[in-house]
Amino acid sequence: MPLSVSEALKQRISTRAFLDKPVAESDVREILETAKYSPSGGNLQPWRVHVVTGAARARLIEAVKKSLAENPFAGGELRIYPENLWEPYRTRRYKLGEDMYALLGIPREERTARLAHLQRNFEFFGAPVGLFFTLDRRFDKGQWAHLGMLMLAIALVAEERGLSTCMQEAWSAQAKAVSAFLGVPDEEQLYCGMSLGYADRSANVNSLRSDRAPLEDFVTFHRD
Repeated sequence: MPLSVSEALKQRISTRAFLDKPVAESDVREILETAKYSPSGGNLQPWRVHVVTGAARARLIEAVKKSLAENPFAGGELRIYPENLWEPYRTRRYKLGEDMYALLGIPREERTARLAHLQRNFEFFGAPVGLFFTLDRRFDKGQWAHLGMLMLAIALVAEERGLSTCMQEAWSAQAKAVSAFLGVPDEEQLYCGMSLGYADRSANVNSLRSDRAPLEDFVTFHRD
């Protein structure tokens, strides 16, 4: 029986270990065919999606590895987090990272091992399918929000079909290398990537579930 929307939303995590198991292109197409019904203001449907699989995926990984070796921070355009992140956001981000590395068994002092895990982002954590999302640079914050709705829709439909995802803003640090590989025109900006595949349920890191704040922290009811 298919998952309900509520079940898919609560079940979804950022999967960071995938099985070496192929995903049929027909399955990817069906996910995107469903997710394209996500809302956008004025029905602009401003997004563009690039799907990378097979030999293209392998070539992209090698191209980005080369770029990282030359300069790991040369290709980024977007600032993913504000500078001097304030509370409670700083603590939330810190706790997520420490919880993840605890599951991986990598203590804080082992910086090389932590960096190696971060580099796994640029291998899609082993997932056989990578998706990249771009927007025309002339679009504004509203269209960025609409792109986020599409990405969540993709993740939820994937859950319904027994697949898992990881939304990866890390790719934005190599936006130039990725855009060059994909042939993204200069008038478009790459936001991030997404891994898609079958989760490795035996991997400890996939037991990580990030905390969620209580409603009282972010909801205000106006009654009178």
